[in-house]
Amino acid sequence: MTYMYSPGDAASATPAVIGEATATRVAVIGLGYVGLPLAVALAGKFDTIGIDIDGRRIEELAGGHDRTGEIERERLDVSELALLADPVGCPPCDFYIVTVPTPIDGANRPDLRMVEAASRTVGAMLPAAVAEGRVPVVVYESTVYPGVTEEVCGPLLEAASGLECGTDFFLGYSPERINPGDREHTIDKITKVVSGQTPEVLDRVADLYGAITSGGVFRAASIKAAEAAKVIENAQRDINIAFMNEIAQIFSRMDLSVWDVLAAARTKWNFLPFAPGLVGGHCIGVDPYYLSHRAEQLGLDPRVILAGRGINDTMAGWVGRKLHEVRGEKAGSVLVLGLTFKENIPDLRNSKVADLVCTLGRLGHGVTVHDPHADADEAMHEYGIPLVADALERSYDLVVLAVPHGAYVGLDTAQVRALVAEGGTLADLKGVIEGADWTL
Repeated sequence: MTYMYSPGDAASATPAVIGEATATRVAVIGLGYVGLPLAVALAGKFDTIGIDIDGRRIEELAGGHDRTGEIERERLDVSELALLADPVGCPPCDFYIVTVPTPIDGANRPDLRMVEAASRTVGAMLPAAVAEGRVPVVVYESTVYPGVTEEVCGPLLEAASGLECGTDFFLGYSPERINPGDREHTIDKITKVVSGQTPEVLDRVADLYGAITSGGVFRAASIKAAEAAKVIENAQRDINIAFMNEIAQIFSRMDLSVWDVLAAARTKWNFLPFAPGLVGGHCIGVDPYYLSHRAEQLGLDPRVILAGRGINDTMAGWVGRKLHEVRGEKAGSVLVLGLTFKENIPDLRNSKVADLVCTLGRLGHGVTVHDPHADADEAMHEYGIPLVADALERSYDLVVLAVPHGAYVGLDTAQVRALVAEGGTLADLKGVIEGADWTL
C-alpha cells in the first residue's frame, strides 16, 4: 500500500530493475492529475517516491483517497508508492520526473514559476545522487513551449546543484497525455513520446517509460521536438473546436441547430467529429498560449492559434447573452447544471462554465449552480460560486445543462422538465436532452 516515506526507509528498500541488472529509483515531483497516475504506474516496476509539497494531499493519499478521482482506493491500497511531503528527505534517485502545472497568467502569458521552483528543488537533490555514483536524469512532463527544458530548466538545475548539465546530470522530456476521467487512454496503455539529451539518455528514458505502458514509446528526434508535439496536440483540438463554436454562432442567426447540421455532415467518411462547447481545463484552454507566446518572441504573428483562442475564450459570454435574449432579456431564476470543465470528473481548473455563470449574473439573473462531482469549497475558493446541494428540489425560469454529467443525462425527460417553471426554458449546451427548448 502507499505509505509515508521516511529517510530510514531507503536502507530497507528493494528497488526493481530495468533489464537484468540496473537498480533504479524514481522520484515524481507533483502528485496531481498527471503525477499521481504516473507515480502509481512506476511504483509497480521501480522503487518510486511521490513528492508533493501539499501535506494534506500526501495525508489523503496515504489514507487511500485521491481527490482527483483518477486512482481508485483499491489501487492505492495495493500500490508500493512511497509518499513524501518534504523533498529534503528524498533519497538519491536515478530519475527525477517533474509533473507540476504550467498555467498562464492574467495576460495569457506562460507562468513558469512552478516548473522553475520544481527545478530548483530537484537541483538541490542532484548532488546526493551524483555522490552515490548515480547519473541522474531529470525528465519534465509539464507542458511548455519548445526550448524551456534546455534553456530555462537546465540552467536552474545547474545553479541549484553546482553541477554541469550534460556531464553530471542529464535532461529528458516526455509530454504528459493524461485526459482526466478517461478510463480508456490511461498511462499504462497510451504511446509515450520520449526524448533525451543524448542517445544514451534517450535509451534510458525509453526503457523507463516502456516498462509501464503497453502502448510503447515513440523516440522524438529531440527534446524540443517532444515539447512542440505536446503544444500542437492541444492547439489542434482548440482550433477545431473554435471552428465549431463559430459555426454554432452563425447557424444561431439562421435559427438553425448546429447539432442537426453536424448530424448530416458526419455522414461523410472524412468529416472530423468535433463539437461546439465551452473549452476549459488545464490543457486545451492553456497550451495554445504557450505556442503563441514563443511565436511572438520569434517575431511571428500566430493568427490562427490566437483566433481560435479568442473564439473559445469568449464562447461562454456569447452563450450567456444568447440565453438572456431567449428569455426576452428579462432577468429571472437560473439553474446551471454542472461546473467542472468536463463531464463526470471533479476538475474545476479553468472552467468556462464559471464565465457563463458570471455573465448571467451581470445580466441580472439569480443563478444557482449544482454539480455532483465538484468540491464546494474549491468552487467557492476558485470562482466565488456556491454549489447548492438541494438545487434540484425546485423549479427555475431557465435551466441550463452546461456539463453532461451522468447524473443529469440519466434523468428522464419528465424529471428534467420538472426543474423548469411554467413558461420557462430548458437549454442544452451539449445536445443530449431530447426536446430541449434551446441548444447551441
